[in-house]
Amino acid sequence: MCLVPQSLPLFLTSFTLSSYRMFQVMRFAVQEINNSSLILPNVSLGYEIFDHCSDKFNFQAILNMISRNGSIQVLRCVNEYLSKVIAVAGPFRSMESMTVAPMFAMNLIPMVNYGSSSSVLSDKWKYPSFLRTTASNKDLIHLIILIIQHFNWNWVAFVSSGDENSQNGLQLFKSKLKDTKICLAYAKELNEMSDHYEILQQLEGLSIEVIIVFAGQSSAVAFIKSAIKHNIHSKVWIAGDSWSLNKNLPRLSGIKAIGTIIGITETVMPLPGFKDFVYLSQTQRNNRPSTCEQTPSRQTCNQACDLCSDVSPEEIIGENPSYSFATYSAIYAMAHALHNLLLCDIKGCSDNVTVYFDSNGDPTSTSYAIVFWNQSGQAEKVGSYETDPTLDVPFSINNTQIHWYADQVPVARCSPECSEGFAKKIDGLHQCCFQCNVCPGMTYVNYTDDPYSCIDCRKTEWSKPGSTFCTQRSVEYILFTDPIAITLMFSTGVLLALTLAIVILFALNYDKPVVKSAGGPMCFLLLGCLSASSISVFFFFGKPTVTNCVLRYFLFLLFYTVCLGCFAVRSFQIVCIFKMATKFPKIHSWWVKHNGQWWLIAIVFVLQLLLLTTVFTASPPTPVNDMTSYRDQIILKCAMTRTVIMFLLLTIVLVSLCFIFSYMGKDLPKNYNESKAITLYLLFLILTWITFCTASILYHGKYLQLFNAMSVLSSSYSILFCYFLPKCYIIIFQPQKNTQQHFQGIIQRYTQNISSK
Repeated sequence: MCLVPQSLPLFLTSFTLSSYRMFQVMRFAVQEINNSSLILPNVSLGYEIFDHCSDKFNFQAILNMISRNGSIQVLRCVNEYLSKVIAVAGPFRSMESMTVAPMFAMNLIPMVNYGSSSSVLSDKWKYPSFLRTTASNKDLIHLIILIIQHFNWNWVAFVSSGDENSQNGLQLFKSKLKDTKICLAYAKELNEMSDHYEILQQLEGLSIEVIIVFAGQSSAVAFIKSAIKHNIHSKVWIAGDSWSLNKNLPRLSGIKAIGTIIGITETVMPLPGFKDFVYLSQTQRNNRPSTCEQTPSRQTCNQACDLCSDVSPEEIIGENPSYSFATYSAIYAMAHALHNLLLCDIKGCSDNVTVYFDSNGDPTSTSYAIVFWNQSGQAEKVGSYETDPTLDVPFSINNTQIHWYADQVPVARCSPECSEGFAKKIDGLHQCCFQCNVCPGMTYVNYTDDPYSCIDCRKTEWSKPGSTFCTQRSVEYILFTDPIAITLMFSTGVLLALTLAIVILFALNYDKPVVKSAGGPMCFLLLGCLSASSISVFFFFGKPTVTNCVLRYFLFLLFYTVCLGCFAVRSFQIVCIFKMATKFPKIHSWWVKHNGQWWLIAIVFVLQLLLLTTVFTASPPTPVNDMTSYRDQIILKCAMTRTVIMFLLLTIVLVSLCFIFSYMGKDLPKNYNESKAITLYLLFLILTWITFCTASILYHGKYLQLFNAMSVLSSSYSILFCYFLPKCYIIIFQPQKNTQQHFQGIIQRYTQNISSK
């Protein structure tokens, strides 16, 4: 077995205490296994350790390991070949592992690694014999993203170094950002020639508050020291696992001023007995040769170390323990594998293994610790992350344990979050940099699905400006139970009752002069049509349907047109009797002989009936949903086609004729002056519909139908009040004026006055 730590440096490199600690952990694990009666009983592990500090100098040792009796054979079947070693632990860095792994894989020599975390090494096609006890970078990067999301940051920098592990971490970080709302504002690779001051100034210029330093330990330490030197302060530094448990940086003067340092590392597991082992080893080392020249010829000098005797046990024990348990586990994984192999028989093999690997050679579960560098310079555990997918809460952070430099969680965002109801408009290359624009009415912004767009509400919904959701529109129409509707229907009932009462009164006084002067039988036709047109009021209430839309207009337009026709004929008769009889006797004779008034009324009725029937059959008034008048309401109403509206012209023509004829008879006898009553009625009628037209222009709500019903009712009541009720008053309260002698006297006086002129 060969154990290959990054521990004993060549004479051209500096001594690394953390690597020396890993070297001691390896020796401790081997000694513990050899002293155990449970693992590999009666079998002792041997090992050879050399320093893998450059590919140039260690290929000779690697070739020696994969050789057999000093030679390397290339065979078709690897099972027929036995190399000098049966397993390898290490090397530490990812690039070094990627360099030598193919050589060991050639003969399927297992490599159990404790420090190489590049995700590239998970490719079993390229590295079939590679396994590791440390987690892949993909878990480490995922944890970093979880921390950033936990504190609601989205504007971060990623500082790496030129080694494979750091570059792999950067690529993983970029790829995982695609499914998040985090923006990589700045990325920089550190090397020996890097101008730290320039990098730090660029970070300041971009207003970056969170800096991920995922670099090798030497590069990270140099960068943090430069931040202290150049007075960089009030930042959040996320430390990668290479320096998160560094023992020297927390002791530096000014380290607290640079801000808050949060580190991530695999959970440090205790190694019982390791402390005593280190004390004993260092005592024994002081009695050994320190150089190869002093080593006996039969002994190897690969454990000779010029500076090792200068290291105290306390320094080794207190050094960064990040990879100690991974190193320890790597040795035990190989020992257990060998143990199981030796115990395999026809009954099977023992499954007593301490470390489990997945199909990629990665550990099946890893425990991470999230640490905070507190005021005492200690890495205090404030959270954890378990890669075991079966756990309900694999990630947690205790926010109260972190003391921020500003006494509150820093805000690390390119742009402040938009207020509610404002959509984002990207300002620049990053989605995290944006302007906020309020969403107009009838739109909303859904921050979960798309915070960058104002989405139109559906036709049945509405929203105010600056909304995050749409509200269902209320459907508005006049119910039969509405108090105003009840009032109008009651008024219509009163109108019908009055009309019936007038019909009875006129029938009882049918031979009296007042009834004859009012039109005689035409009064009953007029009152009947007035009742029929008034019934249309009942169809203005309730949810509009094709039936009630048709009836509300059909009944009124047809029968009220007949009423106007009666008044037009009546006005013409009055003028004809008093003015045209003497001047145009033939026309008057023809009119009386052939009942011209009835023919005219019949023509008006038939014409209006044909027109309305034709148009309403082809294009009837239909219920429509008015969605444009009010944003929060859908007004149910009946829409009349333009063709139907054109037939109002007939009504307008009749009103005009009535007004002309009645105006011509304005100077007729007072007690026989239906013209004045008709003129007054027409004035009320015109005023009523002018008011309704004005209201329909200014108002489009559901109560417009009430105004329409009120106009219909007002038109009907104006006939009763202006034309019929005065005559009813004479019949009931002034019977002396309801005599033939009284009317003849009035006519004679009027005729004499006309003759004298």
